[in-house]
Amino acid sequence: MIKRLIDKLLGKPAKPTAAAAEPDAPRIPLGQRVEVPASEHGIDPSLVDERAVKVVHALKEAGYEAYVVGGAVRDLLVGRRPKDFDVATNATPEQVKAQFRRAFIIGRRFRLVHVIFGRGRDHEVIEVSTFRAFLDSSEATQIGGNEKTSKAELVGQAHAVDASGRVLRDNVWGPQVEDAARRDFTINAMYYDPETQIVVDYHGGLGDVKQRLLRLIGDPAARYREDPVRIVRAVRFAAKLGFGFEPKTGAPIKQLAPLLANVPVSRLFDEMIKLLQTGHALASIEALRAQGLHRGVFAILDAVYDEQRSTPLQQAFVRQALADTDRRVEEGKSVAPSFLLACLLWHDVLTGWEQLKAQGEHVIPALQQAIDAVFDARIGDVSGRGKLGGDMREIWMMQPRFERRQANTAFSMIEQPRFRAGFDFLRLRADVGEAPVELAEWWEDFSLGSDDEREALLASAREASKGAPRRVPAPPRAAAPSGAPPAGDDEGDSEAATPDAPARKRRRRRRKPGGGGAAAEGAGGGAESPASD
Repeated sequence: MIKRLIDKLLGKPAKPTAAAAEPDAPRIPLGQRVEVPASEHGIDPSLVDERAVKVVHALKEAGYEAYVVGGAVRDLLVGRRPKDFDVATNATPEQVKAQFRRAFIIGRRFRLVHVIFGRGRDHEVIEVSTFRAFLDSSEATQIGGNEKTSKAELVGQAHAVDASGRVLRDNVWGPQVEDAARRDFTINAMYYDPETQIVVDYHGGLGDVKQRLLRLIGDPAARYREDPVRIVRAVRFAAKLGFGFEPKTGAPIKQLAPLLANVPVSRLFDEMIKLLQTGHALASIEALRAQGLHRGVFAILDAVYDEQRSTPLQQAFVRQALADTDRRVEEGKSVAPSFLLACLLWHDVLTGWEQLKAQGEHVIPALQQAIDAVFDARIGDVSGRGKLGGDMREIWMMQPRFERRQANTAFSMIEQPRFRAGFDFLRLRADVGEAPVELAEWWEDFSLGSDDEREALLASAREASKGAPRRVPAPPRAAAPSGAPPAGDDEGDSEAATPDAPARKRRRRRRKPGGGGAAAEGAGGGAESPASD
């Protein structure tokens, strides 16, 4: 853009663009505004979130245009209650922020406003975007690197792309007709006014919804290059909605899939989480496989679909976890991403854990080391060191402790915030034959039982342990410095402790599990219980 301005000032002839080479072709695929009344679109107003209605009303009261937009309109048209509601307006982010007491401007690539209601949980945040202009990539500033390597060049840029045409900045405001054109799929380019109940459709999105078709607006190859994540979004929408690809939209996917290598890992990670939590995780995985995207795109899925390392037990475990997740979403129950990710990566952890134990490492330190190795290899710095990673760590660290059915361990376990998630994980292992079914049943009975029932369960566990053969003690380790506490976790590891072992003279204070303080909003995954719903 700057180079063309300098050339113009110097009197140099402008280089022809693709649009200029065909004078009769429209520079951008602008559609025609069509207003569809309620009698035709059939949206049920009761499915519209009242918070989104309040945001639309406040902006219209202030003299701006405002509509519910995108995926929420698409879901409303197929009779689904949308999980999230976004609003689009002609007000700038600063003007939107000024209308609400609790509103924050976020983002660099796309500047947005989050309007907060209640405690600000996911479903209590309404995301508001400003109508954007549809600008051709040839009009954008071209950056040599990416978001990380070219931060200085991106400062102050409103519209910038990288060498492949991927959009790095898109903050040029424009009219609604151009905002619709710059959206990806026709089914996501509709606007709904909850006050007049009119749907505004520029690109035949309503017709594509009825025909159950995914169609990109404009040239599909160019749109995928602008944002390669649209490749993953196309697969997700097809699996979630049961839609087919319009031929031109589906044709370039396999050829352009390598462009995903240029997308920031954090964006791909977020897209993978969305894909697995649509309520159609199994269908989404099959759709990825059909397009050749199940390997080499998401590091976490690489751990699951590595044919050389995969086992029938692992595949059965993952299928069960995905099926349970789909069931919970269908029943309107919460799904914690930490639980699902813990399931997907468990056998990577398990393999490393078994190897370290075979080398003589104690149970708990071996598990901790195996977890750290998996975080480094599969998650990195995206989420593995935050709350999500802390929740996953707690779920995994509980598994060897479930084997110790002693009073001090049992009572402390059921008091932990993540107990239900850890137990659901154990029951999933039992369902596929990886853990004893009676162990999962014992913990379920103990967690739900009365005081007397718990005492009886502990007594039966003690009796069972007396009849069990003594385990071979672990090889001796180097002597600890004088006065150092004994190795292992707070309860002692499950392989070193036996009923006949002498009592410790001095008991250490119980430590919090690794990644402590991470408690999920919902247990996610397998079991149905008041605690996890």
